[in-house]
Amino acid sequence: MQLSRLVQFHKVMSDPTRIRILVLLSKGSKHGQTLAGILGLTPPTVSHHMSKLRELNLVGEHRNKNTVYFHVNKSILEHYASGLIDILQQEEDVMKYNAEHQKIVDNFSLKDGRLKTIPAQRKKKLILLHHIAKGLKRGKVYEEKEINEYIKQYHDDYATIRREFIINQIMYREKGRYELNPEEMWQKP
Repeated sequence: MQLSRLVQFHKVMSDPTRIRILVLLSKGSKHGQTLAGILGLTPPTVSHHMSKLRELNLVGEHRNKNTVYFHVNKSILEHYASGLIDILQQEEDVMKYNAEHQKIVDNFSLKDGRLKTIPAQRKKKLILLHHIAKGLKRGKVYEEKEINEYIKQYHDDYATIRREFIINQIMYREKGRYELNPEEMWQKP
């Protein structure tokens, strides 16, 4: 879920009258006049609140002759209500993922940032390749000599790391020139 939509949901739901309307509609469809009478509001005020709820598709409507009846879209409401928990879980997962990856980088790196060794295990190798590639500029075309010099900051075996960049789709090579691929294309650890 997009963060902006979640923020909009919470803004709409910050009004107690809208929550009361949803509670009433959760018990069954009602028309605007009935809602106005139960809540002690004028029909234009109910219309204003309904328009805010309809913007997020939290309420639906159906007509019976000239009368419009409103109902709660429970699946949409549940989707928004669980959105904050989902975002918090995603952030927690990202933090855990980053901490695990940083631990691997730390285990295979010397204090100056150079690699002790290139790990044999594919997952660890990919994590280190991603770490190294983060310092390259997106959209820049590198000559082979430039790439070699960059990689030498991390490890003397620049040919192996350069080859691994290509094999794992981190970089694209054509006629001795290298360019960073979008991260979506990179092989995942």
